[in-house]
Amino acid sequence: MTLTLRPAREDEADALSRLALASKAHRGYDAAFLAACRDALRVTAGDIARFPHVVAEREGTVVGFSSLCPGPEGWHLDKLFVSPTCTRQGVGVRLWQHTLAEARAADAPFLLIVSDLHAEGFYRAMGAERVGETPSEASPDRRLPLMRYGL
Repeated sequence: MTLTLRPAREDEADALSRLALASKAHRGYDAAFLAACRDALRVTAGDIARFPHVVAEREGTVVGFSSLCPGPEGWHLDKLFVSPTCTRQGVGVRLWQHTLAEARAADAPFLLIVSDLHAEGFYRAMGAERVGETPSEASPDRRLPLMRYGL
């Protein structure tokens, strides 16, 4: 099946939020933690209008998405999620490659990533390096890997 990438539409915000939550749940987190993550994983129509969001589709079905945002320290990967039914099928790699191309087109010298603990291995395999830790939006006492990819 062919994977296509396209810009996200504002009317897809709720569906992308559900996909992000399903992807996070696939990692075995409990219901209480997932509830705490809901706001951090939410995608709004305004987010899609303001920042680059790309959707990965197979046969008209959204199977993943990513978003890139400018920040005070430079560009950062805001979200990259793949449907639990499509993991380890190259969707994440294609989204990552597209995100890097967008960051390069914006003349970003590097890309920052706040990684889920379960995703750190993916970003390392893509060439990012861990440069520290940062508090989780969902649980401030939880520390997440802060990663950097030089462009």
